[in-house]
Amino acid sequence: MLALRVDKKRLSVRNITKPLADNEALIRVVLSGICNTDLEIARGYAGFKGTIGHEFVGVVDESPDSPLNGQRVVGEINAGCGKCELCRAGDPRHCPKRTVLGIVGRDGAHAEFLRLPVENLLQVPDKLIDEHAVFTEPLSAACGILERASINKTDHVAVIGDGKLGLLCAQVVALTGANLLLIGKHSSKLRIAERRGIETSTAKQAAKRKRTFDVVVEASGAAPGFELALNLLRPKGKLVLKSTFNETTEIDAARIVVDEISIVGSRCGRFKPAVDLLAKGAIDVDSLISEEYPLAQGVHAMQRAGTRGILKVLLRP
Repeated sequence: MLALRVDKKRLSVRNITKPLADNEALIRVVLSGICNTDLEIARGYAGFKGTIGHEFVGVVDESPDSPLNGQRVVGEINAGCGKCELCRAGDPRHCPKRTVLGIVGRDGAHAEFLRLPVENLLQVPDKLIDEHAVFTEPLSAACGILERASINKTDHVAVIGDGKLGLLCAQVVALTGANLLLIGKHSSKLRIAERRGIETSTAKQAAKRKRTFDVVVEASGAAPGFELALNLLRPKGKLVLKSTFNETTEIDAARIVVDEISIVGSRCGRFKPAVDLLAKGAIDVDSLISEEYPLAQGVHAMQRAGTRGILKVLLRP
């Protein structure tokens, strides 16, 4: 089968052996999405070697004793050991022995086939088209903000970053009714949020509102977003970090201590809330799709995904 692989920071589309199910589900990938984490992995983030990609929708080709055979599915990307306390509680996202689809110890979704445990899979509703279902993983990451930070209608919230993740985060936060500001630097991307009734701003404009926000979500994918977030937060505010990038970030620890700022990381959310929002049409993902390529052009697609102004790039095996 074809797969988009990374080895020592080198990308290539290669023919590799099709995986065996081996007591997991074998899934024929219908569509996969390139995200910023893929781009960072290609630059060396996480030290991963193998097939990249973790956003997908596919059809179960083979699965032991599962009613999902032949069904369209999406899949949570963390596969736990099944034995530790976290896994027994039904949440393998922080299992110390977990593998992560296309990120840690497990070949990913930019391929014709992938493997995941059956319990990771969620059936896609018939009315949800592939081009929307493929956004389940990044949308679940955006929904994960609400697991890590309590947000209500009286809160003032800023989301930093007008890329794919930032736009999804802003749309999820907007559903809470909070007073929301999306901060970015691309007028075309900010207009996507504005069409949803979300207030937008550039970083320079937002800087005038420093120390006024209860919660700031940093989703810019760039280190300067951290400093801006601290400047915007009121004392005892909460900073939610969504970005993962392969570089060092300087931290003004004194500022965090003096203002008693709470900082939480937010990585993977649950898939069910994301699928429900997509099925209801509550989130605009059509505006986030920039281009689609066949898997055979995966290296070019990755280059395009890293191009200024491009949002989601899809791959179709």
